Amino acid sequence: MTSSSSPRPATAVLLAAGRGSRMQSSRPKAMQRLAGRPMLAHLIDSAARVFDKLVVVVGPDMPEVEQLAAPHAVIVQNERLGTAHAALQAEALFGDGDVAVLYADNPLISSDTLSRLLTESRKDDTGLALLAMRPAQPGRYGRVITSAQSHNVQKIVEWADATPEERAVNLCNAGVLCAKAQNFRRWLKEVKNTNAKQEYYLTDVVGLAVREGVSVKSVEAAESELRGINSRAELAEAEAALQQRLRLHAMEKGVTLVAPETVFLCTDTVLEADVLIEPNVVFGPGVTVRSGAEIRAFSHLEGCEVQSAAIVGPYARLRPGAQIGEEAHIGNFVEIKNSVIGKGSKANHLTYLGDTSVGTRTNIGAGTITCNYDGASKHKTTIGDDVFVGSNAILVAPLTVGSDSLIAAGSTITNDIPPDALALARAKQVNKPGLGKKLKTALKNKKGNG
Repeated sequence: MTSSSSPRPATAVLLAAGRGSRMQSSRPKAMQRLAGRPMLAHLIDSAARVFDKLVVVVGPDMPEVEQLAAPHAVIVQNERLGTAHAALQAEALFGDGDVAVLYADNPLISSDTLSRLLTESRKDDTGLALLAMRPAQPGRYGRVITSAQSHNVQKIVEWADATPEERAVNLCNAGVLCAKAQNFRRWLKEVKNTNAKQEYYLTDVVGLAVREGVSVKSVEAAESELRGINSRAELAEAEAALQQRLRLHAMEKGVTLVAPETVFLCTDTVLEADVLIEPNVVFGPGVTVRSGAEIRAFSHLEGCEVQSAAIVGPYARLRPGAQIGEEAHIGNFVEIKNSVIGKGSKANHLTYLGDTSVGTRTNIGAGTITCNYDGASKHKTTIGDDVFVGSNAILVAPLTVGSDSLIAAGSTITNDIPPDALALARAKQVNKPGLGKKLKTALKNKKGNG
């Protein structure tokens, strides 16, 4: 019988004080990004689905980590004396229920795994629960040694201290622990720093619990969830694992990925059913693509929304604030920023539209740009319905282009255009008979004599 339905509260303590020195970075380890988000943000999301309260332990002078942790409680570990010492800093916020200690550099643990861990720790015959994995390459992970009879955890042995028989065990420690708050407090206070680094290690809690005769149980999960991230190489491995997870989820929801391994997603990317994604597409944060839209090869999208049946790319860039309407076409080498493109409108080639509103069924010719910045302020361009903008047009904001108007190719437009009008704004062409050939001959002679 379990007490998983117990009303007693559960608190997760997230250790995020690491400096990231092994990553050769000036940014805290918890702020290193996976799928477009800091590692700590991934862990907060998973933990918040399971635990009633979160406490984030940060190092001194880490304002960005504190900001990310808000509105959850934040405790500062002023001296970095080890993981047990870090967890003990949050003791006053443990409460009277259950406590789990997690690591910001172990960010891919799912809420399902955390729920299984909490459920195990609340069983009547469990005093301490820990997460464990069976990695393909156990390497130098600490080994979880269990009893052959009860399968209870007897000890955790670091690789350097393990016997050949213990090293042959493939059940490895992930470092995450969960127990009743009153027991966790006591064990943390009993941890000693009698080791080479003179640090207080959280894993020593397991030995203390076993010596008290407490039943310690392991909860297994996949290596892809429990991998620790301490280097750039491990960060890249975790990114690959997370991307695989995101791609499979998208395809299960009805998205076509022509070459899945070449598409990179963010954790908040929204792709509806029947979306088609061609190879080598990158999604930054904040992207939504509606059903039936196509994102063609080598495009980059961030902070934008693409409506149904729209086509984006190849080689297109959608920047934050881009809103692409139904059946609109955004073609090769087109950049859209903070702009709304209406239903059925097209910008198929070599165009920049910034701070622009485009109506329905409008055609933007190749080489068109909206000049939205005057060196001090941004200005808006408004283009109506059924407008034809000729190639190589320059539209200088602030500007309004009326519906059903036509802008001649090569025009530089600085004044508003009324509806139905034809706008021409270019220098008059002058032809000088014979002068072209004469100039070419002169230039060739000059080059030859040089």
